[in-house]
Amino acid sequence: MRTLPDKLTTEKINGRPVTRDEAGYLTDPDLWDEDIARKFATEEDIALAEEHWAVIRFMRDYLEEHGIAPDARFAFRFLGSRHGTDGAAGRKRFFELFPYGYVKQACKIAGMRQPRAWSTG
Repeated sequence: MRTLPDKLTTEKINGRPVTRDEAGYLTDPDLWDEDIARKFATEEDIALAEEHWAVIRFMRDYLEEHGIAPDARFAFRFLGSRHGTDGAAGRKRFFELFPYGYVKQACKIAGMRQPRAWSTG
C-alpha cells in the first residue's frame, strides 16, 4: 500500500504540524521525534520500555546512515545480538515487543514512511 495524496492528514503533535498518510505513517521521517513515537505507540497500545527504545533507535540510526528503513531481519539480528542469541530468538523477542509486527508497529512508531510492500516481519 502506498500513500494516496488526497488521503493525507495533518495534526499537531506537541504543537508541531505533522502530516500522516492514510495508514497513519509519517510522510516525512525527518519530522520524527520521541513525542511522535510516544503518540504513535499509544495509538498501537504499546507502552514503550527501554528495549522498545533500543529497537527504535537502531532503526532511526540505520535510516540516518543508509537513507532507507532497515529490513526486518536486521532488527531481528539486532535484538538477537543484544541478548547474545541468534536472529531467530531476536525475531521471537521482537514480536513480544511489537505483536503486530515490524511494518504495522515498529516502522510506524519509529517514524518510517509506509513500506512499499508488506513484509512477513
